[in-house]
Amino acid sequence: MKTARRHYVVALTFVAAFVAYTDRVNISVAAVAMKEDLGWSQTEKGYVLSAFFVGYMLFLAATGWLAQKYGGKIVLGAAVVAWSAFTLVTPPAATHGLATLIAARIAMGIGEAAMFPAVVELYTRWVPASERARAMARVLSGIPLGTVVGLLVTGWIVGRFRWPMAFYAFGALGVVWAALWLPVKNDPKDDPRVGPEERALLTPPPAEKEEKISIWSVLRHKSVLAMMGAHFASNWTLYVLLAWLPSYFRDVQHISITSAGEMSAAPWLGMFLGTNVAAPISDRMIARGASVTRTRKLMQAVGLLGSAAFLVAMRDVGTPLTAVALLCGATFTLGFAWSGFAPNSLDLSPRHAAVIFGVSNTFATIPGIVGVAVTGWLVDATGTYASAFVLTAAVSGVCMLAYAVAFDAKPITE
Repeated sequence: MKTARRHYVVALTFVAAFVAYTDRVNISVAAVAMKEDLGWSQTEKGYVLSAFFVGYMLFLAATGWLAQKYGGKIVLGAAVVAWSAFTLVTPPAATHGLATLIAARIAMGIGEAAMFPAVVELYTRWVPASERARAMARVLSGIPLGTVVGLLVTGWIVGRFRWPMAFYAFGALGVVWAALWLPVKNDPKDDPRVGPEERALLTPPPAEKEEKISIWSVLRHKSVLAMMGAHFASNWTLYVLLAWLPSYFRDVQHISITSAGEMSAAPWLGMFLGTNVAAPISDRMIARGASVTRTRKLMQAVGLLGSAAFLVAMRDVGTPLTAVALLCGATFTLGFAWSGFAPNSLDLSPRHAAVIFGVSNTFATIPGIVGVAVTGWLVDATGTYASAFVLTAAVSGVCMLAYAVAFDAKPITE
């Protein structure tokens, strides 16, 4: 049976997200060897690791506008080529000097900033409303899977071929992806491989075609603000766990660095599973007549309140295996949140979806700076990770309450 063309397009966007996160996290492992070879101080290493987020955060909204103006296909293709190119030039940039490397990492961040806004814009034409949660879950599940592979494979590569090979290997993946992406059309009506039935399914209703409300009005709407809050809380948990799990296992559970890395990878497999369990449930509920608003709120509640409950339970964990089990529960349930807020820009305003997601992701990147830093301060101040886990849970609870009160999936028309 021939696979529908839209599923191929969604699969390629998943691969793009997977490549993005392998390229993003590989330096976290490679930087250990780079510091020794290049004589960095811990401060200089910190500059290198944080440089990516400068370009990423500053250009999220701009790339959303570019995707809306020029189309998601072109912007996503250019983005993958750009960040892959800067991944490939990382070794020579590093040997040239710290400033050159930081510039390359900032440029890589700019490239990756276009990833999700471009995908959302593309989905306005390639994904019918009945499949939005599944499509967004597929692409976002590239985050945990890319993180696991990036962390584990980079360590193996560095151990056998030295650190430059990690950047050459992962950078080459983007080049291969670009060759597969080239034949994809920006609009399904221009793709001869889209059959009549699929073409009819992908034709938007008249209300979406005629949407004229300005982006400024949309961004001030209570439902969009509620979405941004849910996105913020979901990313707070995501970034805190990404940054601090290895340290938690090393400092609290007193296991080796190698084992800490392996145990830190397990929860991201849990998130991958949770994301792909939640999405078909969500779309099936809506197909059977459930309210879109109630379905999104349910998924978001499971994601934020479920992960919060598991993190609160982490306060008095006695063994590493219990900690891993609870953290897998936290990330598994957090994966449900991506069937909550993630499709909202498509629900609310397909015409402006790329810009909405870009602005929302800008706001939701703040936890990558503030949340991670506050966690470190709390650990130093209290001597325990319990307060950091409780704070993360509290952020989830507050933002979930706002989402439950303010969000309505009804398209914004005034």
